[in-house]
Amino acid sequence: MSAPAGTIHIYNTLTRRKEPLATIEPGRVRMYVCGVTPYDAAHIGHGMSTTVFDVIRRYLEHRGYAVRHVQNFTDIDDKIIARANAEGIDPNELTEGLIAQWHAETAVLNALPATVYPRATQEVGPIVAMIEGLIANGHAYEVEGDVYYKVRSFPDYGKLSGRDLDDLLSGARIEVDERKADPLDFALWKAAKPGEPSWQSPWGPGRPGWHIECSAMSSTYLDGEVDIHGGGADLIFPHHENEIAQSEAFLGRQPFARYWVHNGLVRLGGEKMSKSLGNFVRLREILDRGLGPAFRLMVLQGHYRAPLTYTEEGLLAAERGLGRLRAAADPAPNGLPSDPVPPGLGTPAGPTGADLEQAAAEADRGFHEAMDDDFNAPVAVAALFDLARVVNRARAEGTPPGAVEPARRKLVELAGVLGLTLDPLTPDGAGDAGPFVDLLLKVRGELRAAKQWALSDMIRDELAGLGIAVEDTAQGASWERRRG
Repeated sequence: MSAPAGTIHIYNTLTRRKEPLATIEPGRVRMYVCGVTPYDAAHIGHGMSTTVFDVIRRYLEHRGYAVRHVQNFTDIDDKIIARANAEGIDPNELTEGLIAQWHAETAVLNALPATVYPRATQEVGPIVAMIEGLIANGHAYEVEGDVYYKVRSFPDYGKLSGRDLDDLLSGARIEVDERKADPLDFALWKAAKPGEPSWQSPWGPGRPGWHIECSAMSSTYLDGEVDIHGGGADLIFPHHENEIAQSEAFLGRQPFARYWVHNGLVRLGGEKMSKSLGNFVRLREILDRGLGPAFRLMVLQGHYRAPLTYTEEGLLAAERGLGRLRAAADPAPNGLPSDPVPPGLGTPAGPTGADLEQAAAEADRGFHEAMDDDFNAPVAVAALFDLARVVNRARAEGTPPGAVEPARRKLVELAGVLGLTLDPLTPDGAGDAGPFVDLLLKVRGELRAAKQWALSDMIRDELAGLGIAVEDTAQGASWERRRG
């Protein structure tokens, strides 16, 4: 069913207001989302951001847009090098395993795969070309094999975060290096140090700085202009601020991104969750318990721009709520057929077919109005629960199953827009989940090749819990729906 016409409004961090969505190309959305630095396992903050932008993408596609979704991996970084050295392995070996793990976990979380996943180590050519351009137009300079961006050469620096340049001089996140022309300047290219991975450049062997990679990747894969640029609120400064400075100085036009969209951060026990503080929950801990869908619902029950306070009680409450939605979405609850009751068996006491049609129409309208208003998922989810209550009450009060069916289908349809799969698997396969099963098995094959046995077993066991039997053969893995 096609989505109703209407204008989507998005809160833009750059302008600090909601704005109607007007894309660079009619009917198409170029979306860039900053990805993970694979030096450790993903935590629930990563899971929250993944869910948020997956829902945004799903809704845009539901509304008829073709979305090109680019999400990078920062696969070379000080933390990656330190972790690899500590474990006595090559940095590439570390990142390959963690990237495969990331794909496996986000697939279990029911996130659609991005259109393309560029990696910093595979984009050195475009990165070097962009740095050369910034040097040529006076926005960067080289010092002993390092290259720095001249922050004061960009008059609009600070427009995203609202920070003043002079105030930044006392900030704790400024890199200290006496060779820099200005303490505010940041690295675009880092000269190689002994024992570190490096690539050749006009300034000698080295590696990219953190910020430049996203500017180069968005330019390469989205033609230099972005409709929606997303990430966590912790990336607003300095990462996204620096991206703007680099990209707009290089391209010679602005804005390079029309809408800056940032999700809130996860909080544990009243404080920000952080690996540096040691107070983080790995995403795998939730997925291993089969609570990935519940976590997704938990995220959706808060606005994406607000902090998410994670508690065990909140996660289990979301699991119970998901159970209520699934009960209403079941086409044959308690083993009853979904066919209409034969005529002549009496008039049901519950809501009529007209009542249910009205409830479905109200849910549809409320859902789309909420999502059109800056992807207000909590209100959209509330519409799902309202419809589920009507469906469950109708069944309890004897409304014929045939009269309930259109409302039930509407519930399944709207939940699917949010990535909440409520309909059971079909006996001859996995229904709409089939492509995701295939994707999971592809990721599982990569994990097995990387000898990530625990993760590959996790995928097999999760599928078994859903009634999908996986068989490994010499030609690869195959699967089928268990019967009975």
